[in-house]
Amino acid sequence: MPAKSKKTAIRPFTVEIPQSQLDDLRARIEHMRWPEKETVDDLTQGVQLATMQSLASYWAKEYDWRKCEARLNSYPNFITEIDGLDIHFIHVRSPHENALPLIITHGWPGSIVEQLKIIEPLTDPTKHGGKAEDAFHLVIPSMPGYGFSAAPKTTGWDPDHIGRAWVELMKRLGYTEFVAQGGDWGALIVDMMGVQAAPELLGIHTNMAGAVPPEIDKAALAGSKAPAGLSEEERHAFDQLTFFYAKGLAYAQEMGNRPQTLYGIADSPVGLAAWILDHDARSTELIARVFQGKKEGLTRDDILDNITLYWLTNTAISASRLYWENKFAFFAPKGVNVPVAVSAYPDEIYSAPRSWVERAYPNLVHYNKLDKGGHFAAWEQPKSFTEELRVGLRPLRH
Repeated sequence: MPAKSKKTAIRPFTVEIPQSQLDDLRARIEHMRWPEKETVDDLTQGVQLATMQSLASYWAKEYDWRKCEARLNSYPNFITEIDGLDIHFIHVRSPHENALPLIITHGWPGSIVEQLKIIEPLTDPTKHGGKAEDAFHLVIPSMPGYGFSAAPKTTGWDPDHIGRAWVELMKRLGYTEFVAQGGDWGALIVDMMGVQAAPELLGIHTNMAGAVPPEIDKAALAGSKAPAGLSEEERHAFDQLTFFYAKGLAYAQEMGNRPQTLYGIADSPVGLAAWILDHDARSTELIARVFQGKKEGLTRDDILDNITLYWLTNTAISASRLYWENKFAFFAPKGVNVPVAVSAYPDEIYSAPRSWVERAYPNLVHYNKLDKGGHFAAWEQPKSFTEELRVGLRPLRH
């Protein structure tokens, strides 16, 4: 086989974690050295001791990674080399004719685990309350340095580069036309794909719109009062941004400035779990409620499937380097002119108002404000998310 075809080959992949790694994980959790309880009765000092001890107890004594492993392996997994890097992805073709190819990108601190609940409803809608004409062929990659994809050994794998790699991946799979979806990093990546506007890309869907006007962003970052003339919806989004910049941005800045310093999250499973849980205030609150035994869109197993994947692949540091690589503002308009569908969830870092979205995306084909859901929309609210993709991307089908 010529060298070139070896490099572009699509190789089957199976998730197989040695038992010794699972035993080591359990031992590390059980030997956690705990700090004292926080001195406040809320989350203002970070993830609370009671939440972490409840999580650790369940993780060490009851959680079963093999269930997640079996679920991952129930779908076709592959690896292919793109620009010198092994990229892992799940690829599920729809049984329905004329299905629309769709590549979905996760974010930090997520993974392909975020998308598992939506695979079957999207690929086989007739079995899940939809119509055959709403079917998708699904490609769900692990970003470079995340999950089962290789960690870059050199700099340069930023969202722009990943977007170009995804186009190459879809073409390699034989798709001459496709759509792209993303949240968190995935949202930034699909925005960049929309800027690049590859001829094969029909349009994008985002659940974390890059739509904040520069004057709004500047005021929120400075902690200034709201600019005059904002609607009630815009004022709420401004307040969400102001809170994030004051209370949540430092988390991203640490990874953006000094990702290599975070050795603790590579060495301590509980440290990794706490860091992942503290991503954004609304998600932290939801996960805390889960470990208090309350029923939410995520279960204890959902949360630990994702954290355990980070641990077993030892990707906490390589994944966080994406913050260092990135030079784009998350929430700013990027100049996307391809067709765009936007879903705005209320507990996202900011819930994008229609007025801002229409300015940021001149070729807007769908906008909907949901009444429930947060940062991990596909994972937490798979039913509404599935419907958003069906309806939002319908105008892009031939």
